[in-house]
Amino acid sequence: MGDGVSFLDTLLGRKHPPMIGLDISSSSVKLVELSQTTSGEYVLERFASEPFEKGWIVEGQIEKFDEVAEAVRKVVQKSGTKTKHVAMAMPQSAVITKKIMLPAGLREEEMELQVEAEANQYIPFSLDEVSLDFCVIGPSPTSMGDVEVLIAASRKDRVQDRQGLAEAAGLKPVVLDIESHASRLAMSRVIHALPNEGKDALVALFEIGADVTSLKVLRDEEMLYDRDQAFGGSQLTQLISRQYGFSFEEAEQKKLSGDLPEDYESTILNTFVDSLSQEIGRALQYFFTSTPHHKVHYVMLAGGTATLPGLKERVTDLTGFASMVVNPFDQMKLGSAVREAKVRREAPSYLTACGLAMRRFTQ
Repeated sequence: MGDGVSFLDTLLGRKHPPMIGLDISSSSVKLVELSQTTSGEYVLERFASEPFEKGWIVEGQIEKFDEVAEAVRKVVQKSGTKTKHVAMAMPQSAVITKKIMLPAGLREEEMELQVEAEANQYIPFSLDEVSLDFCVIGPSPTSMGDVEVLIAASRKDRVQDRQGLAEAAGLKPVVLDIESHASRLAMSRVIHALPNEGKDALVALFEIGADVTSLKVLRDEEMLYDRDQAFGGSQLTQLISRQYGFSFEEAEQKKLSGDLPEDYESTILNTFVDSLSQEIGRALQYFFTSTPHHKVHYVMLAGGTATLPGLKERVTDLTGFASMVVNPFDQMKLGSAVREAKVRREAPSYLTACGLAMRRFTQ
């Protein structure tokens, strides 16, 4: 896709030209722009989000292109960024990934042919409908003289949809990642900040989305387990809308701003926090029964719902494991356009967007 480095950037000695991370989920679009100090510390320059209405994006498919593109335009405007280059991600469900072994020392063209031959075997549609990408991970741990190669395949129409959204908002897509890769990149910083730099620690990461919650179990940069479950924050929105007669959009807005009747906590919130904690406990139990593991060292909660009052305490009580809310901007300097209170409140929902913004420095 080209590295998007302009003549000017080269002239000014900017190794990493500005690039924003743009995360498009089923409920909103989120934008993050990072820079680095001369000593390599991250600076959070801008972050912003814009909500979608229900049904604009369904199961990763963009159903209302113009409305979503308008929201992307709005979030760019709201953030105040002047940067046009953007890193985006495909939802996991739209990408087929597979690790293969190839002989070391192949030329690029030979490797491409081998990758296509492999891909042909396991991709359920014809290769001309597919965007195929691959990267060499490193020498094979099991067979001498081979390298491990990761193949990623996605349907062209799905890729073009995402790119088209950026272009419609006047942006130029230069990196297309996979959502779970981006969130893991941001997590590597979070884990590194743990005692002993998080070495050997089993970290259960729950990304609580609007409709889907994923559990990833990570250890030393490796993902041991990855499973999605159908529960999330929109269930709370539905409860609020039913209880008080708000529309779904109104209920979502009031949930985020905390502008709710006095009995909200006792009638709805506490019950929801309880059932969400139980779902999290069940998902962990399932991980333990389907793997040799029987404990984790940390339970980390991400996504907009992670900050619900009492949730992390309830999860700690129920599971017996230390539970914390993920802040991907932790230990970052804050740029002049960023308000600290907003960071504290909203950071957990920016995990993927932050990982995408980090791609500026890890390409």
